[in-house]
Amino acid sequence: MLSLADLLAAGTMDLELAGYLCAAVNAGQSFLIGCVPGGGGKTTVMGALLNVTPADVVLAPADGLEAIEEARRNPSPRQCLICHEIGAGRYYAYLWGEEARAFFALTRAGHMVATNLHADTLEQCHAQLCGENGVAEEDFARVGVKLFLHVGGGWGNRARRVAAVRESAAGQAHSLLFRWLPGKDRFERLGESRLTTPAREAQCREFLGRLAARKACTTDAVRAAVLNELGT
Repeated sequence: MLSLADLLAAGTMDLELAGYLCAAVNAGQSFLIGCVPGGGGKTTVMGALLNVTPADVVLAPADGLEAIEEARRNPSPRQCLICHEIGAGRYYAYLWGEEARAFFALTRAGHMVATNLHADTLEQCHAQLCGENGVAEEDFARVGVKLFLHVGGGWGNRARRVAAVRESAAGQAHSLLFRWLPGKDRFERLGESRLTTPAREAQCREFLGRLAARKACTTDAVRAAVLNELGT
């Protein structure tokens, strides 16, 4: 599994964006990752972000309604429930319909949720979740970080970029916080976060710089560094 430092090295994001994502997820924000083409890097980015979740959050698969309802009834310990993909296929931890609605409602109990879906824009994401699946608007908004990926090139030479990051909170409109500029191949920040602080983002940027300097890092080593150096 790749880390945020690996994604920095690959150009999938820059340091400012990576620092923001690290700060937001480490603060306990739920997130989703959208990209229409298969092989776009959704699961890779999800894994990197899951590795910076708070120390007291337990990762668990959302592998059906029973597991979701169990988490809803038990807000402690806090969990991050993982849906591999919003989809109707009979695959492990794929959710649709009633299960998808219950999954996103877990944020009401204080749990984090993380998922992937085939959507390139906020509008496509909203149509699929709130339209096709009937997810409540307030539950959709409580997924604080929404990333959309771009993938270009052929199978042997794919270039992946975080094309846009939208931020939201219950009762607040979505804001476009980061976007990728294809012609310049760089990332542009459009405003200040409502979910993190500049000081925490700076701390996370410094942490990621140290992580990148170590180069080869296993998943366990990255997680240990998160727990020891970020301390959340």
